[in-house]
Formats: sequence, C-alpha cells, structure tokens
Amino acid sequence: MKEETVMPPETTPMMQQYLKIKEENKDAILFFRLGDFYEMFNEDAVLASQELDLTLTSRDRSRPEEERTPMCGVPYHSCEGYIARLIAKGYKVAICEQTEDPAAAKGLVKRDIIRVVTPGTVDSSMLEGSQANYICGIYLDEESAGVCFCDVTTGRTHATAFSGAERLEHVVNELGRFSPAEAVRVAAGVSRPCSDLSSPAGRTCWNFREDRDSRMEFTVSSFKGKSGPSAQIHFPASSRAK
Repeated sequence: MKEETVMPPETTPMMQQYLKIKEENKDAILFFRLGDFYEMFNEDAVLASQELDLTLTSRDRSRPEEERTPMCGVPYHSCEGYIARLIAKGYKVAICEQTEDPAAAKGLVKRDIIRVVTPGTVDSSMLEGSQANYICGIYLDEESAGVCFCDVTTGRTHATAFSGAERLEHVVNELGRFSPAEAVRVAAGVSRPCSDLSSPAGRTCWNFREDRDSRMEFTVSSFKGKSGPSAQIHFPASSRAK
C-alpha cells in the first residue's frame, strides 16, 4: 500500500501541493512554478543555492529562523541555463508547471510535472558545441547482455547484444567507445540486479561524463552470471564516439 505524505503542521495548501509532488520526485531537484519563477524549497533550495550561487531566502520570515522554509528561485524564461548547470554537475531536474491559467483558477492553481531532465535527455541548447550526448540502456541476465545508445538531440541510435562468458567485457568496451552521458540499468534473471554494475554514491543512473572527467572509476562487480567477471571501466576523452 502506498504511503501517504505526512504534512507538517500549519502547512499552506500551496506547500502541501509542493510536498506531495516532491515526495513523488525525491531523486530530482524540483523546479516549482510560481508566477514568473521556478522556486525551490527546503533541501532543494539549500543545494541549488550552493550549486548555482543563488540567494537563499524564506517566505515565512515572521517565524523563528529554525522554523523557516528555505527557498530560492530562477526566472522561468531563463531557466535553461540554470538547468544545464545542474545537469552538468550530475543532478536530475523535475520541472513542475502550472497546468491551468492562474487568473481562471478556482482556489489553488493545478500543477504537475511536465518534464524530467537528466544528463542523457537535455536539449541541444544545453550542450556545448556539437558534442554527442548519448543515453544508454544496459540489460544483463545469466546468459546474455545488451546495450543500446541513443543521442536524443539527433536521433542517432546504436544497439547490440552479446552472449557467452565475455558478454560483460563487451558491454564495458561499448561503454568506453560511446562514453554516454547517462546509463540506465535493466537486469533480469540475476540474484542481485541492482549491483551488477556498481556506480559512485550508489546511483542507478550514472552521469558517465562527469565521473570520467573527475578521474573516477566504475567497477564491474558482483555479477552473478557464469563467468563472474570483475573489471574497471575507464573513460579517456579520446575514446568517445564521434
């Protein structure tokens, strides 16, 4: 049974709406549309203010400082630059838009998520130059492996599958060749599907480009297939597919 969001006492209807939507998007920084701004609250506001050099403020200044709700915001008409900066740092951004005209709304304006932006799904306007920006899907089971790359800005797609004892090594080679901005794992028929490929900070969606540039390594471990391989994935800049 789905747990209901517990609202803090004295929460306004608007904040109740925000907290409910945030509960459904815990792994993303929530851009919440209020008038001409996308606002962020609580831990999202603190994080965004640090990453984007924004001024941290509060709507409830009449309360003691420890009871205030941190907030910060960016103009909706120039949000792309801020989103691009967050994505480049490895964050996911959920955009919550007003879905009805505030002037015609009866009571609280309806809002909903219209888009979730990740490193592999950014618009071409958020990319530098003409660089490829691949999102990758990885499939692993006891006997086979598959990998698919797609650049959503151009539609270019590459997919391949492998079987046998060296299947995981082939996947690693493909990851090094295309250097995706993001990879999503899908596993079947393995006893620990979430640990086939380990990633920094336990992320299930990896920002490969950021971690590669930071000289970090991805370790392939705990694979429960027949060969039980262990390897490390390196992403030198020269290995990226053009």
